[in-house]
Amino acid sequence: MVLTVRVITPDKTVWDNTVQEVVLPSISGQLGILSGHAPLLTALDTGVMRIRTDKEWQNVAVMGGFAEVEQDEVKVLVNFAEIGNSIDKEEAKQEYNIAQAKLEEANKGNESLEKIKASNAFKRAKARLNAAGIVS
Repeated sequence: MVLTVRVITPDKTVWDNTVQEVVLPSISGQLGILSGHAPLLTALDTGVMRIRTDKEWQNVAVMGGFAEVEQDEVKVLVNFAEIGNSIDKEEAKQEYNIAQAKLEEANKGNESLEKIKASNAFKRAKARLNAAGIVS
C-alpha cells in the first residue's frame, strides 16, 4: 500500500506523489507515517522531512507548518519547502556558517529578540544543509 503526499507552500506545490513512507519533523520529534496510519494533525518544526519512494529516500527542507494524515493521504502545509537535491551544497554550507557565526555572536549579548532571530536563521540553514545531504 502507498501514501499520497502533498507538500504545499503559499506559492506552489513542492511535492505531489505517492510514496511508501514519510518521516515528518514534528514539534515533538520525528514522526514516521506508513500506509494505514491513524488520522493525525500535527505542527511541524523547521527541519528535514524524509520521503521514501520504493527504496530511495528524498529529503525536503521544511520551514514550519502543519501536517494532516487521513485515509493514506498526507497533506503538508508549510511556509517554505525545498527538495534536497535541488539545494546548492556550497551555498547551503556558506549560509550555515554565516548563521552559526551570527548565533554565536547573538548569544554573547543580552538582546532576546536578536537571539531568537539568529536561532531561527540557524535552524533554517541547518535544515537546508541537512536536506542537501550534508550532516552538520
